[in-house]
Amino acid sequence: MKAIVIEGTLRSGSGKKLSNDLRKNEEVPCNINGTENFCFSAPVKSFKHLVYTPDFKTATIKLGDKEVNCVIQELQFNPVSDELVHIDFLELVPGKKLTVEIPLQLNGTPKGAKDGGKITQRIKKLKVITTPEKLVERIQINIADIELGKSIRVIDLKLDGMEILNPPQFPVVSVLIPRAIKEETPKTATPVAAAAPAAAAPAAAAKPAAKKK
Repeated sequence: MKAIVIEGTLRSGSGKKLSNDLRKNEEVPCNINGTENFCFSAPVKSFKHLVYTPDFKTATIKLGDKEVNCVIQELQFNPVSDELVHIDFLELVPGKKLTVEIPLQLNGTPKGAKDGGKITQRIKKLKVITTPEKLVERIQINIADIELGKSIRVIDLKLDGMEILNPPQFPVVSVLIPRAIKEETPKTATPVAAAAPAAAAPAAAAKPAAKKK
């Protein structure tokens, strides 16, 4: 993958005052942690394509006659203005494992979506352990075979040279069954008035007893 080149200036001092002075001059104070530790600064505009991107990027930091290949370890922003105020970098050492988060790219149209299902991506990035040689801008996932009501889970992913740290049973992407249209509530039948009890028929008059002769 192509690295973003940052041309910086080594700095020997440290402290809040020096950092504030650099920021006033539109410079971002930075550190590199690795086989050697460096403190440097670079123009804030030089970080545009490294920080403000949806893709995973590496950086080549040029400090005079030194070049260090790095990844971002930590970003700090001003909580009020949201301006970039500090970056910690981690040096990339060939063959040495590191932990990073890499965004996902979904490829294909699921079978379930063609049947009316809704695609829902549950995880936007995967946290992985890998080596610099295996780093990519995005992890590609083919979702064409997902059927209606099914998911691809973390455990289903097989990535070359990467150990995934996300919970294995967590769904990465699902094709949800759309909520069924609610059936119309049947109209309630008008209750029939209870019939008045029939009047009791008058008792038949008893026949007079036959007279004795």
